[in-house]
Amino acid sequence: MAAFCRVSEGLITKALKHRICCNTTIVKRWCTAAHTLNVRKRIDDKRDQAYASGGQLRIDKQHKKGKLTARERINLLVDAGSFTEYDMFMEHDCTDFDMENKKYPGDSVVTGHGRINGRVAYVFSQDFTVFGGSLSGAHAKKICKVMDQAMLVGAPVIGLNDSGGARIQEGVESLAGYADIFQRNVMSSGVIPQISVIMGPCAGGAVYSPALTDFTFMVKDTSYLFITGPDVVKSVTGEDVTQEELGGAKTHTAVSGVAHGAFENDIDALLKLRDFFNFLPLSNKDPPPVRECDDPWDRDVPGLDTVVPLETMAAYDIRDVILGVVDERDFFEIMSNYAKNIVVGFARMNGKTVGIVGNNPKVAAGCLDINSSVKGARFVRFCDSFNIPILTFVDVPGFLPGTFQEYGGIIRHGAKLLYAFAEATVPKITVITRKAYGGAYDVMSSKHLRGDTNYAWPTAEVAVMGAKGAVQIIFRGKNNQKESEQEYIEKFANPFPAAVKGFVDDIIEPRTTRKRICQDLDLLESKRLRNPWKKHGNIPL
Repeated sequence: MAAFCRVSEGLITKALKHRICCNTTIVKRWCTAAHTLNVRKRIDDKRDQAYASGGQLRIDKQHKKGKLTARERINLLVDAGSFTEYDMFMEHDCTDFDMENKKYPGDSVVTGHGRINGRVAYVFSQDFTVFGGSLSGAHAKKICKVMDQAMLVGAPVIGLNDSGGARIQEGVESLAGYADIFQRNVMSSGVIPQISVIMGPCAGGAVYSPALTDFTFMVKDTSYLFITGPDVVKSVTGEDVTQEELGGAKTHTAVSGVAHGAFENDIDALLKLRDFFNFLPLSNKDPPPVRECDDPWDRDVPGLDTVVPLETMAAYDIRDVILGVVDERDFFEIMSNYAKNIVVGFARMNGKTVGIVGNNPKVAAGCLDINSSVKGARFVRFCDSFNIPILTFVDVPGFLPGTFQEYGGIIRHGAKLLYAFAEATVPKITVITRKAYGGAYDVMSSKHLRGDTNYAWPTAEVAVMGAKGAVQIIFRGKNNQKESEQEYIEKFANPFPAAVKGFVDDIIEPRTTRKRICQDLDLLESKRLRNPWKKHGNIPL
């Protein structure tokens, strides 16, 4: 009996232990499930807060100004459903001025990557509805992360700027964030294309990031770029100036040359940006994109035979030449309202992206001056950095004379364009349409600057200077200057002197220009040219 009791006691003890274990397991499972559901709910709530940005009231104010929100801009820029967002839950860590109670998931910028017409791009879009888009330490870290990843994978970075500047509450941490971004702008330069679109205010130190990128575009009436605002300007200099006059789109596209173009509104800007993106390679290791072309590569262009006036002093628009030659008359001009005496932009020849530079006789007779030299040099260097062939149309009577140009440093600035063409190793094709006088002939991608193929039209004139000026020097003091002038014209006002010396490869009929260029681009596709090793050159800045 005692033995039976001991066995029964043991069984009861085991049964009780088993029951307790089962109950504990059930409790544990219940706690784990509840916790998981709670975490999921918190995630969903935070995500909803991030999507709500600064709240509906601030979103409505943004819309009333004619501006889209940060996410609306991204959704319009990238292909539908292709955007992957980073750091949606990141928040600032400032505890001063009651900032610990003012936090928004994602802070004041939306970052990530998406696809534009099927090609990858990294994007950051500043959110003006959260702290006025001001840059905090967290904001800067988010931007730096996408810039680092873009460098890692070799893809362009597009910044949609709409910010009140540094977040004052964070003090020096905000300034450090700007410097971190600037450093990455410099490291990315020439490695991946960088594009800035100013879609709201951009003031103070914030302006230097767009200035370091390859292209800066603005939106008319809603975007502003300036170091100091109108109030500061008035207190320091006494000048009364509006935001638009000081740093609006018109100022920076036509006067300062800071911006490369301006668009009517946010929607127009983002749709045009999609078109512009199609011309660019993803990185300096990739060839320019090629797209299917329905425009025959060997098409004659009869209109080019008469585009250059018979009178050598008469003006014409070099865009008529460019549009006649390129695929489907599709030309994306850069800085169209600044330094109009030179035209630069992107087009395609037989489906392949090319960069185009052309003197425009319609403005200042096509002379090179300070602004046109800087505009052309920067464009040429971008093309060379990203393997884009350069097509140059020359009609230049020389550098613009005058004290204003000399005092402004035309020698130094003109040397920038010379340096850019001489340094470039991409395929370079040059067509002299009419005048190529003096040092400007040398500068405009001449054979002497390693031009690969140099053509002249029958209307070309390659000489040290125009006939009238030359005769006044050569035949000074002689009476028969009219006859001498005619003699000079017969001798030099034609393409033969350059052709005889081998400085142009052929004198071609204008109508055949497209065909010849397409043939040369195919031939030069395998061109391999390297400059001597150096840390970097010392361009005359």
